[in-house]
Amino acid sequence: MLEPKNILMIKSHSLGVGDLLRSSAAWRALHNRFPGVRLHLLFLSKHAGYPTEALMHDHHLLASAHFVTIREGDPGQAKARRLPMSQISLEVERVALAVNADLVIDFESNGTRTSWLARKAAKACKARSLGIAQFPGRSLFYDMASPSVPAYKKRLGLPNAMDYTERDFVALSALGIERQGLPIELHITPDGREYAQRLLPRLPVGRKVIGLNIGCGTADALPRRPPLAPLAEAVHAISLQQPCVLVLSGAPFEHGVNTEFMALYRSRFGDDLPMLNVAGEASLAGLTGLISLCDAFISSDSGPYHMAVAMHKPTAVWFVRVEPPAVHQVPWCDCLVNPEPGAFAQSVQGLLDLASPTGAQV
Repeated sequence: MLEPKNILMIKSHSLGVGDLLRSSAAWRALHNRFPGVRLHLLFLSKHAGYPTEALMHDHHLLASAHFVTIREGDPGQAKARRLPMSQISLEVERVALAVNADLVIDFESNGTRTSWLARKAAKACKARSLGIAQFPGRSLFYDMASPSVPAYKKRLGLPNAMDYTERDFVALSALGIERQGLPIELHITPDGREYAQRLLPRLPVGRKVIGLNIGCGTADALPRRPPLAPLAEAVHAISLQQPCVLVLSGAPFEHGVNTEFMALYRSRFGDDLPMLNVAGEASLAGLTGLISLCDAFISSDSGPYHMAVAMHKPTAVWFVRVEPPAVHQVPWCDCLVNPEPGAFAQSVQGLLDLASPTGAQV
């Protein structure tokens, strides 16, 4: 096939930060295979207004990002009315024509909705289409098709609970593209650069900057939140190793748990460790600025964890349960499950040895 100039990438399922950032390894692989290609993300979103949208609009590997809603209402209305398929199809075709796609890739393995939309988009702009032959007959929607997910796992000897980052490479195998250890990627965004410039003067000079994302503030994520008392003990052990400042990030609704953590810490260990609670001060895109200033980043199993890893920031993750598909196998990340505070502090100290003399990248 001729090398594509504009690839339209269709995805759905989840607009979680980690879920979308996991795709960036595949985006890098496409750039490596087709130098100069322009990648256009088209995401079928349940509702408009997810915070991840702005972050993806600024992603350095994407020429554009488009979010086509399939339901009315907002993310808080789980049972909102579905929009007609004809309306969704027209919007997908409009995007395909606007980006002048010459290759349409359906990265989803299940169902036929994205298969149908990929076919319609490709027909609208006379492009070729590619998808996953997950079940008999699905390949008929595409010009090219990769083997099913089980076949892909078997060929590469991957575990049944496959690394999330590997998922997009199932479709790309139809082009002969393999992951070959590519990590996920994220650069500081314009909003992040502006926020970092505002935050930097608030940080004491001569101290390591340790970012902490307790996170997991939504009801479904609370079981993934680390216990505060042992986390405070670990942070204290880190602070005894070198002068540092703790910067606590989070969404606006996570400001309270940060305040609770700071009060707990001070009641047990005093006021020697400077701490800043900046939850709610920055958007997801702005959070890239905070992460850029850190020498190391501590997080729960949540979106900022993936952002820090994607920015190649030394990152220690406190898991409360075993989640093999959520683990990044990269040298600058250490994932521990229900660790002892001392072991977690030792992990962070090892990661700090990988950090540059100053974490600032403003």
